[in-house]
Amino acid sequence: MPKTPSKIPLPASVWILLCAFLNCAGWILSAVHQLNLLGYTVMFALAAAGIVLWGRRKPSAPRGFNLHRLRGRFRRGFPLAFLILAALAILGGVIHPPVNYDALAYRLPRVLNWLADRHWTWIHTEFHRLNTRSCGIEWISAPLIAFTRTDRLLFLINAVSFLLLPGLVFSGLTRVGVKPRVAWYWMWLAPTGYCYLLQAGSIGNDLFGAVFGLAALDLALRARAKRNLPALWLSILAVALLTGAKTSNLPLALPWLVIVFPVLPLLFNRLAVTVAVCLAAIMASFLPMAVLNYKYCGDWTGAAAEKPMMGHNLPLRVAQNVVLLGLENLAPPIFPLAPVWNHKVPALIPPGLKHELSLNFDAGEANYQLPEMQMEESAGLGFGVTVMLLVSVAAGFCWRKSSSSGPPMAPPEQLWRAAILLSPWLSLLVIIAKTNWSISRLSVPYYALLMPALLVGSAQSFLVRRAWWRLLATVMFLFAGLLVVLSPPRPLWPVKTLLSGLDLPESSRLVQRLKTVYSVYAGRHEAFAPLLAALPEDVPVVGLVTFDDPETSLWEPIGKRRIRHVIPGDSATDLHAQGIRYVLVGREKFNQLFHEPFEQWLAKMNGTVIKTLTLRLRAGNEPSDWLIIDLGPSGLPATPNQP
Repeated sequence: MPKTPSKIPLPASVWILLCAFLNCAGWILSAVHQLNLLGYTVMFALAAAGIVLWGRRKPSAPRGFNLHRLRGRFRRGFPLAFLILAALAILGGVIHPPVNYDALAYRLPRVLNWLADRHWTWIHTEFHRLNTRSCGIEWISAPLIAFTRTDRLLFLINAVSFLLLPGLVFSGLTRVGVKPRVAWYWMWLAPTGYCYLLQAGSIGNDLFGAVFGLAALDLALRARAKRNLPALWLSILAVALLTGAKTSNLPLALPWLVIVFPVLPLLFNRLAVTVAVCLAAIMASFLPMAVLNYKYCGDWTGAAAEKPMMGHNLPLRVAQNVVLLGLENLAPPIFPLAPVWNHKVPALIPPGLKHELSLNFDAGEANYQLPEMQMEESAGLGFGVTVMLLVSVAAGFCWRKSSSSGPPMAPPEQLWRAAILLSPWLSLLVIIAKTNWSISRLSVPYYALLMPALLVGSAQSFLVRRAWWRLLATVMFLFAGLLVVLSPPRPLWPVKTLLSGLDLPESSRLVQRLKTVYSVYAGRHEAFAPLLAALPEDVPVVGLVTFDDPETSLWEPIGKRRIRHVIPGDSATDLHAQGIRYVLVGREKFNQLFHEPFEQWLAKMNGTVIKTLTLRLRAGNEPSDWLIIDLGPSGLPATPNQP
């Protein structure tokens, strides 16, 4: 088994520096209104020149790439299982377009708006997730889109993140007291958590932040153990990127502070570099968005703009989220009985509790709804890793007396070790107390940091030697592999061929459900293509009445047209001033956003419906009508086109 690594890991360090640089580049280019291809070219040229100059001042020979050693490592069962799963997950990203709903609905559209305006901008919209959310992964995506004019390569961000997980898990576990043998097995097993694996070929932003959480604590532990100033600098950048990836990651600054507090005086040894690192960390963190949120909506979190309507029953929220974490993480990867569960369970909830839950949680969480298959948009750690952790906890409890303890530690060292192990759990408690939706997915960056407290102790070394434990782990690898192959966003099996060849009646609920789910995911990347096909050629600007719809396909091909949101209060004159003649309107979303009849609004805008199409944007929702409205030239009534 490998020993705890002593040198700062090069791949993780390069990734941290690159992501911090791209965050800084995004804000700097925005400040000078040069967020475009030319601006990024200049920034990369300056960065390359800086690397060359730094390399000349401090030449060092990189460690050689030992192919024989690498091949030998992946001949063993656990590493080979991880390698196969990684290859399958990344292959899905290669052959399928991105279909992550949140990314297509607001993360990519906000980047496309910024690139169109050549700087970050507060977007004119009622869907304020476009404005208020952290920008971490967006600033990594922006140059990829600017250079390639496509979103097909964005999965590489999560592919790199996923491949960094094993090394960071092993280093982090061993540095807080987990035995190297135990950490070696878990470095391959932990990344098979469904939240990590299903996002390895995706463009979700949960895995992206989880890597920085692991790296921040690992580098902080290195800095404390060896009083290593470069490790401390990198740790500062990593924790900044952690908060910049997602606002819900902010509580994880607590365990980081517990570790680095005693070594903070090291920062004064090279003050100039420390100041530069801290400035870069500020730009890579959530702080710029916190300032902008406060400026535009008076609330640093952005919640005031999004107008949440949930209650604030704190004890109920904590209790419900604890139940949901257990329930959702123990749900089978494939659960055919989910429709029965989702129908029966709500009827068992007492009316009083059901009312309170409806005030404090979204409908799915309030009714304990479970999916038929684990999906990247909602998956937590998942059944496989959760069961393995429960087995480890049980073994640690049963064998605690028979296992030998390590050398005694001084009381201060014991207290510090306990604080490191328990502080991530306190951070999780903050999220449990605050959130009212998708607790399993929001906890993704927390899971790996919770594991050390469950895996310390000599009993775990006895457990991983047991043949039955390794067999159980193998079964969990197989479950994870099956989920990757069948995953509707990126299936690795011939869906259409096999479904059409099934000898089942078309009325079969199973067949219809499978066809619906796979077809919706297959078409999500081009969800609005029928509307684009019905528009006249070369329309440079299109208006859109929307809220939480996957609008990215309306921007395709990237650079051809601009999408601008139409909101209540906009007049026909306002729209014409923006170059908008055609407006796409979802009737369902119009009824949610506008407080007037559609026909009255249409008359006020001097618009004419020239086309009506029915689209299904979510597998769990019914198809809905979308209309193309022609406002006519110069605000005059339009002449209806012939269908």
